Amino acid sequence: MLQDYFYTISTWIFPLLIAVTIHETAHGYIAMLLGDDTAKKRGRISLNPIKHIDVFGTVILPFLLIVMKSPFIFGWAKPVPVKFHRLNNPLRDMVLVALAGPAMNVFLAIVGASILSIMINFQAINSLWLTKTLINFLLINVILAVFNMLPIPPLDGGRVAVGILPKKLSLLLAKLEKYGLIIIITALFFLPMLGRQIGIRIEPIHWFIQFFSSLLINIIAKITNLQL
Repeated sequence: MLQDYFYTISTWIFPLLIAVTIHETAHGYIAMLLGDDTAKKRGRISLNPIKHIDVFGTVILPFLLIVMKSPFIFGWAKPVPVKFHRLNNPLRDMVLVALAGPAMNVFLAIVGASILSIMINFQAINSLWLTKTLINFLLINVILAVFNMLPIPPLDGGRVAVGILPKKLSLLLAKLEKYGLIIIITALFFLPMLGRQIGIRIEPIHWFIQFFSSLLINIIAKITNLQL
């Protein structure tokens, strides 16, 4: 029983560490290209997962989701420091830096799906662990990309929205950043718990992730000729 538990965790934790590490590294790298080398100076443009681990987002949250038998597992890493005023064009470049992480996750999902497709087409599926890990790698990268595009600061989608919305709306949304984590945790855990108490499904983030993740997975499957 314990062996099965650790087996399941291993098929999730390795893909998650790779996904969040490269996600954050992409933010820092693009910020550096656009004029802000803060992440580079602090050693955050690195493929070493230890430099990016966030105790709650990378460890506790995924563990809770596994224990709760959530239909999907995801998390986040410690945000890469970016001084937006140092970017060449702060408003525009903030959007590009924010998009870099989710875009990299979509790319990684395509890579994972391509490897799976090749394995299936050439009947090279000899390792159940590798197959499950690759499937989870695809799922985690898609979910991470979609989750981060929620228009809630400090998530990437919130940064993008702040950068493209009209000034008044942009300022109002930016003011939510200090409450962002509270909003996310409330929507992820407390609203569903409340919904179960009153007999109504109240799962706004789950709905958002499930809808757009399914859409993105279907697109990637078509691109890579992966038979789901």
